[in-house]
Amino acid sequence: MDAITHTHTHRRRLGASGLSVCPVGLGCMGLSGVYGEAEDAASEELIRAAIDRGVNHLDSSDMYGWGHNETLVGRAIKGRREGVVLATKFGQIRREGQPNGVNGRPEYVQQACEASLARLGEQVIDLYYQHRVDPSVPIEETVGAMARLKEQGKIRHLGLSEAAPQTIRRAHAVHPIAALQTEYSLWTRDVEHEILPTCRELGIGFVAYSPLGRGFLTAKIRTLDVLEKDDRRRAMPRYQGDNLTRNLRLLDTIETIAHAKRCTPAAVALAWVLARGRDIVPIPGTKRRAYLDENAVAARVELSPDDMAALERAFPPDVAAGERYPAEQMKRLGL
Repeated sequence: MDAITHTHTHRRRLGASGLSVCPVGLGCMGLSGVYGEAEDAASEELIRAAIDRGVNHLDSSDMYGWGHNETLVGRAIKGRREGVVLATKFGQIRREGQPNGVNGRPEYVQQACEASLARLGEQVIDLYYQHRVDPSVPIEETVGAMARLKEQGKIRHLGLSEAAPQTIRRAHAVHPIAALQTEYSLWTRDVEHEILPTCRELGIGFVAYSPLGRGFLTAKIRTLDVLEKDDRRRAMPRYQGDNLTRNLRLLDTIETIAHAKRCTPAAVALAWVLARGRDIVPIPGTKRRAYLDENAVAARVELSPDDMAALERAFPPDVAAGERYPAEQMKRLGL
């Protein structure tokens, strides 16, 4: 069975929302210079190739390239919108010379959505997330503004990203939340304690971003020398110094299983995420069509109970050395 047929016939539903997406979506952040340079024409071709392969779930944000990513995605899907589940986010704001700010005020929610629609060249967004929770604005006010966008026909479903369990509950009480997007992978398993159970209790789908540990779980990044000079991973604690040395030791089990199954370590890492529940949808990003194909194949990789046990022994919660973001960014998570 090829990747296209597989992704079309084995859709997953995002919670109780009715949104039906392919098992492995496409995170588009890396197409806007976050992990080194990306060429727009090639990026647009990559997105169209993804759609051709049945990858119907595209994830963007107004923060990725500060508008560039949404404009790029909009051009790529022009004439191809039918069947695509288009997701984007709002809430992070640029502050020159400082870490990003956060804005969840109702009037800003409206402005941000209209700006995203203009960049995308679309009339409606399928899944609209609050990218980061604004601690200065009650979540009820932000979600209330998002619900009004739905009433206006500008969005179809509401989402949150990196929200705490109590915030998820309060938001869901105002309007049903279709999906929570939070980092989840073999080396980032924090959500298993409270967040995933909360989502499952409330019927909220879970979208796993960075399911390949920002490339680390592909087993292709063993030194920073392979990263471009402006690649943001150079500033991430898990990729630095002794942390990277310690983390590299974790890869043996993934590589052993990949060798036995004649697939890539990336496919094994994604297959593990997929096996954690049919309510989980990973959205790995890539700039290369070869990796796009590798990621799609992950939905066909079957991990045995022994494989799962071996991976979870190798990657118990909190095994990764270093925080997943620099200290300032960590302060904006789990609010």
